[in-house]
Amino acid sequence: MPDFRFLHAADLHLDSPLRGLESDTTAPVELIRGATRVALGRMVDLAIEEKVAFVLIAGDIYDGDWLDFGTGLFFSNQMRRLAQAEIPIFAIRGNHDAANRMTRSLRMPHVTVFEHNHAHTHRLDSLGVAIHGQSFADQAVPDDLSKDYPRPIDGLFNIGLLHTSAEGYAAHARYAPCDIQGLKSRGYDYWALGHVHERQELSQDPWIVFPGNLQGRHIGETGPKGASLVTVAGNRVQLVEHRVLDVLRWTHIDVDLDGAPDEAEAMIRVQSALEAALQEAEPRPLAARVTLSGMTTAHALLAAEGLRDKILNETHGIPGEHRLWLEAVKLRTRPPALSARPDNLGRLLTEIDAIAAAPPSDLLGDWPSVLHAKLREALPEDHPLHAGVTGDLTAIVEQARRRLEAALADHT
Repeated sequence: MPDFRFLHAADLHLDSPLRGLESDTTAPVELIRGATRVALGRMVDLAIEEKVAFVLIAGDIYDGDWLDFGTGLFFSNQMRRLAQAEIPIFAIRGNHDAANRMTRSLRMPHVTVFEHNHAHTHRLDSLGVAIHGQSFADQAVPDDLSKDYPRPIDGLFNIGLLHTSAEGYAAHARYAPCDIQGLKSRGYDYWALGHVHERQELSQDPWIVFPGNLQGRHIGETGPKGASLVTVAGNRVQLVEHRVLDVLRWTHIDVDLDGAPDEAEAMIRVQSALEAALQEAEPRPLAARVTLSGMTTAHALLAAEGLRDKILNETHGIPGEHRLWLEAVKLRTRPPALSARPDNLGRLLTEIDAIAAAPPSDLLGDWPSVLHAKLREALPEDHPLHAGVTGDLTAIVEQARRRLEAALADHT
């Protein structure tokens, strides 16, 4: 059989809004709105440039609340480019595709879409490839679809195309859950997974891969985003490469201010961290959540109004400053030695530290479950708060401690 390469992508979420830059009036609105489209265009460019044999899309081409036919037309036009380059496309519908009535009924020209009623196989006999897959019929799929996938075809390179939460490997909404041993037992040569937006290689024997989404959409989807370029030789996977395709990148910038003697030194450290993050993301624009932590005598000044503006001021003069926008600024600093005081304040902070070290399970009463119920009603299912809505009790107690310290620092 001939050697070949294919491109594995997933979770395009075409025209999904990028959330988190609403408070930054300098953020480029048009770039943000078009980011998922540009990323898809880059994916098509890559497939054509690399002369891949075919393209796999493992679900969630669209977003659940998609209402505009222009989204579908854009996707069709991009797929037409692949068809003109004689590159076939195979796709399954994921939970977001199934959640929208318009999406479920929309025909995808130039794309071979696996049906939802049962898993079946498409063969590419000229390459010696068998692709097995099944689309979602509905948004909620509680069963492991992979258990009913066809047996591998002897002598062919067998690929499983699956949209799944992969139990135990990612804190993502639970759909069509499967386990790694179950996938391995099917006997396929490559599992092309979708649904989890963080790139993960769950196995290399056989290869089981989440390529991640093409474009991060909020601060919960950080780092380089793209697709997997897979090289097959001698009927075996020889190389799996992550090819970066994102347009705008999200990142957390943690600045350690421990021991900073004053606000000037604190801002010097902030500026250095911002510059390093911009260099790493170059040439892409960067949406950042900046977190300041550590014990510093500058804590009271940092806790005052205007911290965000001070940090924005530090971006001026940094190479590439026009590419940086702030998603949020989080203050996690604390004043020095308050807990070492011998008075009631010192004892109170010591007690808080003890609670943070081993918080009782009922510390928050029924608050987590109440909030979780409200979030399910108010937020889309893929919002990052859904993954851990109960929160880290230690982090919650430590945050309360910092706020108490900040409030009392000027009065002690």
